[in-house]
Amino acid sequence: MTSPQPHNESHVSRSVSPSSRFGFGVDVGGSSLKAAVVDLHSGEFHGERLEVPTPQPATPDAIAEAVAQLTRQAAWSGPVGIALPSVIVRNIARTAANIDATWVGTDVVEPFSTVLGHHDVTVLNDADAAGLAEVSFGSPEAQRGSALFLTFGTGIGSALLANGQLFANSELGHLLIDDTEAEHLASSAVRTREGLSYADWAKRVETVLCEYERLLNPDVIIVGGGVSENSDQWVPLLNVNTPVVVAKLLNRAGIVGAAKAGAGHVAGSPHR
Repeated sequence: MTSPQPHNESHVSRSVSPSSRFGFGVDVGGSSLKAAVVDLHSGEFHGERLEVPTPQPATPDAIAEAVAQLTRQAAWSGPVGIALPSVIVRNIARTAANIDATWVGTDVVEPFSTVLGHHDVTVLNDADAAGLAEVSFGSPEAQRGSALFLTFGTGIGSALLANGQLFANSELGHLLIDDTEAEHLASSAVRTREGLSYADWAKRVETVLCEYERLLNPDVIIVGGGVSENSDQWVPLLNVNTPVVVAKLLNRAGIVGAAKAGAGHVAGSPHR
């Protein structure tokens, strides 16, 4: 198998020995895998973020080899946490969003343990990883009451939080709204693909958030993902009853949450 080549903007992290202070997290996305050594005391990256293209097809073996490439670039040999776009129950993938369908029914730890040569691997849903990171290092609102954490990217990821504890695998991006999945209506990828202005896209996001409000009545909605870096162009346009705040970790949350889960430092269980 040919290993995917890193993007030009990737940099090799400073070599660091695994310890209780540092972890290594990988966020598997539809277009790329992003990874970093994370300071588990501060939530900051230790060195630069690494990135390689998502292999096509994105099979378990191909993704595992891409993760191995990232660990080699980082000179990392300790526990690894991986955020995967899948419903994961007792380490078994139940869905495959923007990755190959062969993931479904797979023991998600096995391919990574095989290629990394050790079993210190934790795999969890990507939005759950981001939500757990936000609890630890981000918005204070994520730590109390009922919070709905959403990531807008290739799809819409969700993490349901109650006083900082996670209800895993919520997958609200697949909720049907007028016979259309929420993420097919209002993901960041849809905005780009259809050439929507932020104002037009915000109307779609508002439609989705209103439905989430109606069903869940959260105390706060926290929005993250890459598009959150331009939050000033669309969050103020949202007309919903629930307060909407921007995630503090922006697009770093998946990596940070994966690293914390891999090191066993999480605010709530990633499995059920």
